[in-house]
Amino acid sequence: MPPVQFHPAVEPIRWLVGKWKSTKAVGDFPTIKPFTYNEEMEFESLGQPLLNYQSKTCHPVANNPMHLESGFLRINPGTSNVAFMVSHNFGLVSLEEGTVVDNNLNLKSTHIGRMSFAKDPAVTEIARSFVYSPNDKKLHITVLMATSNTELHQHLVVEYEKL
Repeated sequence: MPPVQFHPAVEPIRWLVGKWKSTKAVGDFPTIKPFTYNEEMEFESLGQPLLNYQSKTCHPVANNPMHLESGFLRINPGTSNVAFMVSHNFGLVSLEEGTVVDNNLNLKSTHIGRMSFAKDPAVTEIARSFVYSPNDKKLHITVLMATSNTELHQHLVVEYEKL
């Protein structure tokens, strides 16, 4: 297999490249019971000015699949502006835009779409932050979500280590 090529534009988000495994993953929302889960996530470079993304979660005890996301994290070359296009297995697609500064990436949804027969309530807003700590080599992600019934609220907090 040839060595991974990196487009110069991805340099500000290169710290995300690789496979990550959760060491702690918790979820909460006003309308559900708090929960824990396991997650594996990957950001991959194919030499384009973007990273391919995939995330799979599973139940921490039964190990059955829970959620799958895939998409692309694209950077506007020469800027700190990024767009995260994500497709979720429960019938949601989101476009989140934001900025990357050093080892911090902050995103907020600009568009959300869903299939006509997706489960209610509808997701209406998503905000994510990615923070990489080079000292302990941990990645931290926080996801906030709003639905047609609930205002923006912290939903997921995850800590990862690189595989």
